Amino acid sequence: MSYVAVYSVATPDTPNKVLTHFDDIVSTLAEHGVRFERWQPSPIEKGASDEQMIAAYQTQIDALGYKTVDVLRVTSDQSQHAELREQYLDERRYSADEVRFFIAGQGLFSLHIGDYVYAVRCEKNDLLVVPAGIAHWFDMGENPHFVALRLFNTAQEQVPVFTEDDIARRFPGLDD
Repeated sequence: MSYVAVYSVATPDTPNKVLTHFDDIVSTLAEHGVRFERWQPSPIEKGASDEQMIAAYQTQIDALGYKTVDVLRVTSDQSQHAELREQYLDERRYSADEVRFFIAGQGLFSLHIGDYVYAVRCEKNDLLVVPAGIAHWFDMGENPHFVALRLFNTAQEQVPVFTEDDIARRFPGLDD
């Protein structure tokens, strides 16, 4: 189930509130310019290629207006999954929007906005658009399993600027 847990930076062990209703998630995130949607699933056969997955959602992708899309697949069967997970746990910002659509699986995006952290658990059919400049990190869990579309306009937009803050280590992750 998708949710948003809202934490004060001062109390990382206890959320102030947890929102599970779709409309509550959408409105709470929208207050900060973050877009959350749920797309209708498209039929995709098991073992589909990246091109087939992109084609299945091409209409929705085109409507968003981003020029480039790729597929990120991570499973616990991959030999480097622990290193990949660790890499995404560092708080960062991007110069452009970070856009993810989950075709399968789940992940936890934590958005550091002012004195709060909004932990957004995304799952199959969820779209999350994190506006440029918002500090955040991503946890794929100890045993990751997800397939996500990544949308952007240029490859240069996807170069993170790390905040050098260890805040991500103080908050619960996907498996907590």
